[in-house]
Amino acid sequence: MAVFNLTLSDPSTFTLMGIPGLEAAHVWISIPFSMFYIIGLLGNFMLLFVVGKEKTLHKPMYLLLCMLAFTEIITSTSIVPKALCIFWFNLKGITLDDCLTQMFFLHTGSMMHSAVLVTMAFDRYVAICNPLRYDTILTNTRIAKLGLVGLIRTVLFILPLPLLLRRQPFCTNRIIPHTYCDHMAVAKMSCGDITVNRTYGLVMAFIVIGLDLTLVALSYALIIRDILRNSSKKAHQKALNTCTAHIGVMLMSYPSFFFSTLTYRFGQGIAPHVHIILANLYLLIPPMLDPIIYGVKTKELRDKFSKYIWRR
Repeated sequence: MAVFNLTLSDPSTFTLMGIPGLEAAHVWISIPFSMFYIIGLLGNFMLLFVVGKEKTLHKPMYLLLCMLAFTEIITSTSIVPKALCIFWFNLKGITLDDCLTQMFFLHTGSMMHSAVLVTMAFDRYVAICNPLRYDTILTNTRIAKLGLVGLIRTVLFILPLPLLLRRQPFCTNRIIPHTYCDHMAVAKMSCGDITVNRTYGLVMAFIVIGLDLTLVALSYALIIRDILRNSSKKAHQKALNTCTAHIGVMLMSYPSFFFSTLTYRFGQGIAPHVHIILANLYLLIPPMLDPIIYGVKTKELRDKFSKYIWRR
């Protein structure tokens, strides 16, 4: 306890409380958290391994899946190890620099995840609406360039968040009622004016994610138009099978993102422990399910997975 008190007295240290009101259940809560995290890591690393080993999978669609897997590994790994330290060992202290670093990688991973989903929507549009030119429009090099553009965009938008907070004066009471350093959770610890931080975070999130959703919606509107023009039931079924996995991943990602973002600003009526649990699940469930969804829905990938899983 003496060590813990010494940590609290350090002016550069924050205290992450975990899930307020459910401290007695932290050990039990850690069980599904750690299971989701481990399953997600195994699935995403397996995806990266299989695509890397199999030259027949060195195609744009699988390169995008690797990008998606990489962002999910970054996002979940930025929060789960610290959360488990809180749940298991009551290690709640975190320095300001570590807190801002965690925040940067967390939000970078989330925004990059959205950028990859947009590129995947464009990939599905070309595959369905212009299949004969697919190989010339979407090459591996072009996908890599699109990924780089998405990364640059993400860093340019996310980097101001920790930089603005770094300049803020923080109050003596530096207790963050959360399992990780979310932008608004840390901003509320400031004794200064956080209007710029609050406005920039909200506007940035809705402009970037709003633009991404608009591009995704446009891609699917063009896909639907092309399907309706084609009277073949076989073509309809093929298009549906092609898009099902991507739609499923988006339905897990975007609604959860908006719920988590809006709750911090306007969700005063929502119990804190409910918000914190759902915010963590938003970062844990997609990394766990996405490799399963794509593994089940993509025959070529499913066959390669089986080759390595059942190999004697």
